[in-house]
Amino acid sequence: MLNYLWAAMMAVGIVWAAFHGNLDAVTEAVLSSAKEAVSLSITMLGIMAFWSGIMEVGNGAGLIDALAAKMTPVLNFLFPRLEKDHPARKQIAANMIANMLGLGWAATPAGLRAMEELKRTSHLPPDTATKEMCTFLILNISSLQLIPITMIAYRSQYGSVNPAAVTGPALIATMVSTAAAVVVCRGMDGRWRG
Repeated sequence: MLNYLWAAMMAVGIVWAAFHGNLDAVTEAVLSSAKEAVSLSITMLGIMAFWSGIMEVGNGAGLIDALAAKMTPVLNFLFPRLEKDHPARKQIAANMIANMLGLGWAATPAGLRAMEELKRTSHLPPDTATKEMCTFLILNISSLQLIPITMIAYRSQYGSVNPAAVTGPALIATMVSTAAAVVVCRGMDGRWRG
């Protein structure tokens, strides 16, 4: 559906530009945007590779295990029915840690592994999400960020005078979204139990 929407918007824009004699401007904008997209992708690839590597080094050094152990009270609160030795706990913790550092791309593999582990131990039909999966997804989407590295990188790429100026507002916004996610999850947990 989204593909049709994008195609329709592009078609309307091209027809509008042709009707008003601005087709050259559209062509120029397409070419300059393509160049900018490639440049931004290369920049973000370097940043992604660096921070994903840092996450892997931390994992290899046992830092993720140590941080996951420190997150036990949080995980117990958020996932009260998930066993203490469940293999998804480490992946959930790694995902949350990466998201807190603003490393959404480094959080994705851990999030996928966590979902696989949660699904593997589920006794529900294959196309049904468990309560833990729903909670994890909601928390992952709300994504508390202490350092919005991706946004800082974007702002730096586009020449911002102070790329890190978004840190405070991003922290407040993600604290509010994560608090709302926790309230919703705990409220739904009460309904699921009842």
